[in-house]
Amino acid sequence: MLAVRLCFGLATLFLVSLIIFFSVGLLPGDYASEILGQGATPEAVMRFRHELGLDQSAIHRYLVWLNGIVHGDLGRSYASHDGNVRMVADVIGTRLQNSFFLAGVTALIGVPLSVALGITAARFQGGWLDRGMTSAALAAVSCPEFFMAYLLMLVLSVNYHLFYSLAMIEPQMGLGTKLMRIVLPVLTLILIISAHMMRMTRAAVLDVMAHPYVEMARCKGLSNTRILLRHALPNAWAPIVNVIAFNLSYLVVGVVVVEVAFAYPGIGQTMIDAVRTRDVPVIQACALIFAATYIVVNLVADAVSIATNPRLMHSR
Repeated sequence: MLAVRLCFGLATLFLVSLIIFFSVGLLPGDYASEILGQGATPEAVMRFRHELGLDQSAIHRYLVWLNGIVHGDLGRSYASHDGNVRMVADVIGTRLQNSFFLAGVTALIGVPLSVALGITAARFQGGWLDRGMTSAALAAVSCPEFFMAYLLMLVLSVNYHLFYSLAMIEPQMGLGTKLMRIVLPVLTLILIISAHMMRMTRAAVLDVMAHPYVEMARCKGLSNTRILLRHALPNAWAPIVNVIAFNLSYLVVGVVVVEVAFAYPGIGQTMIDAVRTRDVPVIQACALIFAATYIVVNLVADAVSIATNPRLMHSR
């Protein structure tokens, strides 16, 4: 089962690489013309395009790029002219680490918090606590990322000066300093993903609680808390894990808006900068990393779902 899903994941990644490569080629503008300016002669533009390999056919450039990807070479950035060679891996390496750092801190806080809140809401279904948590989660889900980011920045940074408004971090900073710098983006992401995960966890637990074996457990006199933790929760892990995987993917793939809002030096900000400068190899590498992250996280979620529910290993 996992081998089949792994094959599907690789096939999906291959198709995504095709879409990425040929879609990026449709971006308006030309890097050579942008760099050389309007005063450049056609000969100079052609010579520069030849230096970058842009005069080759799209199929040839794709095969060269794919061969490099298979061998771990993301290629050279278009900003490598003037004798200054910049590899794409060097351009995005530190930024990717920053994005994983932001995602990791958010996940360590947000995932346990969301699951605990969802279980609590299911435990007190229909009560004032459940209604309040559900309403707050719905309000958080309804807020766009940029609105949440700027609202927290206004209240907690501009008005009360509690945290940094810009999350600028450097490699030489200590862990404590980095954590202080990223409080607002982490808080923004937690509010966004926790609302969704909490609601889905609550729904998954309530769905399992409606099964006949739960009614049988109640008839035996077991407490609601024991039924929830010992009987319902283990059978609700599969949908909960899938929701967690979706939100973990978002922390890397969909965090672009938050990184831009707080000027955080992550891979999302790098991709935006590459789009502005038409640095196609960097754009392609970032997009491929996003796709690979999403596929890998979902494969891990499938593995965890199968491990928690062995019935999924056998076809019906």
